[in-house]
Parts: sequence; structure tokens; C-alpha cells
Amino acid sequence: MASAQSHCASSLSLIRRSEPSPHLAKIVLVKCPNNSWLGTKILTVKPQLSVCNRRPFAATVSFSLPTANPSRADSPGAEIPKWSSKAIKSFAMGELEARKLKYPTTGTEALLMGVLIEGTNVAAKFLRANGVTLFKVRDETVRLLGKADMFFFSPEHPRLTDEAQKALDWAVDTKLQSVDGGEITTVHIILGIWSEVDSPGHKILSTLGFNDEKAKELETSISKPGFKDD
Repeated sequence: MASAQSHCASSLSLIRRSEPSPHLAKIVLVKCPNNSWLGTKILTVKPQLSVCNRRPFAATVSFSLPTANPSRADSPGAEIPKWSSKAIKSFAMGELEARKLKYPTTGTEALLMGVLIEGTNVAAKFLRANGVTLFKVRDETVRLLGKADMFFFSPEHPRLTDEAQKALDWAVDTKLQSVDGGEITTVHIILGIWSEVDSPGHKILSTLGFNDEKAKELETSISKPGFKDD
């Protein structure tokens, strides 16, 4: 009997020393009342699951796009124009596409792909109607910029290239100069890309048949009263 009691004590000590992580199931030791075997009270193990303390998932939603000159609307009577929801989503899709291609930056080519990935906006519909599709733009991007190293991983938010930032700033400045009010749209993003003549986005659009005439045709769509980006 002394041997059995000693075995029980050593087992209890072993279980206590191997106490699990708080993120795993906890083991609770419970004595069974007067439950004996060979005259020795035995110890039973009762599993008890614990709820892991997980940090709540938080999604960050941006209601604007990066600008190199946030004080541009500080002049009297000027208001900072707002971006349309589809323009913001297009920007996010462009960042994601840059990451998928494992590029270290978000360039004008990524902004262009983002507009096409969103797909339901006015600019995307116009581009597709004129033969500029996502697959063609993606192929031209790889041809122009090359494939990234397979072992390279892009940052969560690849920084904007100078050309991409200028394209977005062009969109903001153009909207500030207009008197029609409303939001900055995907059309402004495409026209901003087109204004950067040495950028990859401009070169890809030009290769796929986009030109100044089509840019003017696209620009007329945002001058209509009550224009919406859909």
C-alpha cells in the first residue's frame, strides 16, 4: 500500500510540474470520494477546456488616399475633396496586386490594375470597352518591370513610387480646380496616371491603345452634372 501511495504522490508531482500553457486545455486534478483500489484512494484526471485569450481582429478602413501636400486645400474657401468609395477600394486592390507580384512598391501600373480589379467603376468600364483589360495590363507589367525574386516578400503596404504619388496628387489638384463639387473618382486616378508620361502605367496604357483622344473622352464623363463613379 505504501508503494501505491508513493506512486500516486509521484504522479501528482509529475502532473503539476508539466502544467500546460494557458492557451491549451487545462488539466484539473479531482479526488474521487472514497474510491479505492487495493485499499488505496486513486486520483482521477478531469479535462477542462479553457478559452484562449485572443486579441480581437481589427480592420483599418481608410477614407482617403496618401497625399504629398496635405496643406493644398488650406486656401480660404477651399475644402479637401473626398475620394469615392470605389477609388479607395481601387487603391487598396492596387496595393494588393503589387504584393501578389512581389513588388517592393506600389506604382502607377499597380494603381491601373487596382482600378480594373475593382471593375464596377466608370474608368474600368471605359478601359475594358477600349480593349484595356486586367490580364493585358498584368502581362505588360511583367514584361516591362520583370518578375520579382521568388524569395522576396513585399511589405504589407508597399510604398508609393514618386510617379504614383504625383498621379494621385494630380487627381486631387484637378478636383480642387473644378467647380462642380463631388468626389475624386477612379477617372481622376486614370487621368492622373496618364499625366505621368514616363511612368509604367502611362507606357502600358499607350501600348494597349489608350491615347490623348481617349483620355479627353474619359474626362468628359466626369464633367457631366451628377456624375457618379459607377
